[in-house]
Amino acid sequence: MKPSSTGGVVPSVTAVTTDLSTPLNDIGDATARAVAADPANALVVFHATGTPEGTVGSAISTRTHTIRVDEPATLGGTDTAANPVEVYLAALISCHVVTYRFWAQRLGITVDELEIHAEGDLDVRGFFGLDDSVRPGFQAVRVTVRIGGPETPQRYDELRQAVDAHCPVLDLTTGSTPVDTTLITY
Repeated sequence: MKPSSTGGVVPSVTAVTTDLSTPLNDIGDATARAVAADPANALVVFHATGTPEGTVGSAISTRTHTIRVDEPATLGGTDTAANPVEVYLAALISCHVVTYRFWAQRLGITVDELEIHAEGDLDVRGFFGLDDSVRPGFQAVRVTVRIGGPETPQRYDELRQAVDAHCPVLDLTTGSTPVDTTLITY
């Protein structure tokens, strides 16, 4: 974690990829064969369920994992975990790491070092309803990728373009994803 310019903490990840024998291409090939055999195999549904913890915290269950989320004291929490927008930045970074590793193998690009940093600008007037013309989410997100290895800058830019085109969490931000909310009262 790195300090942000606003005094908060911004997630950062460093990964080293020196072993290109990881079978990511095998996974991609097997997936392509399964989808060719039956296009329904392309659809994957992910699930998460959350319950409140403390004043503003939550526990999110996914498969066999639990992710805890909280807020800093200035937003009513006890600062026991990252807050929701930091979790988003962590999700964006981790998805970038996976996508960089997958596409590096697919394109035959050697990556010896990879560090990804993300930060976002959030105007709290939107969340608190102080100004309904202000979006409650990030107004801007900046991702910095530091990459090293024996390739040319052009090859690494080719990799960056592939990642930008295929990173699912980046697409959630830059694309339009319909969200349908169902309220069940009891």
